[in-house]
Amino acid sequence: MSEIAALIFDVDGTLADTERDGHRVAFNRAFADAGLDWDWDVELYGKLLTVTGGKERIKYYLREFNTAFEAPADLDGFVAGLHAAKTEHYKALMAEGQIPLRPGVERLIREARKAGVPLAIATTTTPDNVTSLLESTLGAESIDWFAEIGAGDIVPAKKPAPDIYSWVLQRMGLSGNQVVAFEDSGHGVNSAADAGIERILVTTNGYTEGQDFARAALVLESLEPSGRAPVDLAALTGL
Repeated sequence: MSEIAALIFDVDGTLADTERDGHRVAFNRAFADAGLDWDWDVELYGKLLTVTGGKERIKYYLREFNTAFEAPADLDGFVAGLHAAKTEHYKALMAEGQIPLRPGVERLIREARKAGVPLAIATTTTPDNVTSLLESTLGAESIDWFAEIGAGDIVPAKKPAPDIYSWVLQRMGLSGNQVVAFEDSGHGVNSAADAGIERILVTTNGYTEGQDFARAALVLESLEPSGRAPVDLAALTGL
């Protein structure tokens, strides 16, 4: 296996546990603002997470869980408006410092920077959500720590399609065997693997534990798992 030329991180659930107490809360606040009586509780949101992308998740909810809702003629515009409002609520939650990075994330990022290993992001969440999380946890200057931020609708298909990882790899001029990808979900693992990445490290969370991670190189509870050494660059090189 070649030396590590870059670390590529997913965001939601990987850098931080943003789904349950971040995105879910923001969605519900946006629904309330729009006068909708929708409430995505913790259990329902876990089911909705089988679909990647916030706008896609709303449409999935209407199609599978709220079929009685009379959708407006311009469904795409309606959903886009809800999603934009949700993003503003999410950014406000981040600004309040409500959600910290997961254990070991900041340590590994700083170790990589010190060693001169480039960083990148490959996520289906919006660019605004990425910058809000980074600014609230690592400071505004941290945006520039990442050589590429692949986020949102810059590619036609979201995870589990490989598009976002392929985009990041192409932009960085790297092949899949040169990088390590960090994910938390089965969809994310398949996305990275289908882009040719073999060294995939999964850190599970309450929503993703038990998913299929057969294509991952390593599955842990966090980058600082109990009962074993924290994950560092030396450990990643050996994956």
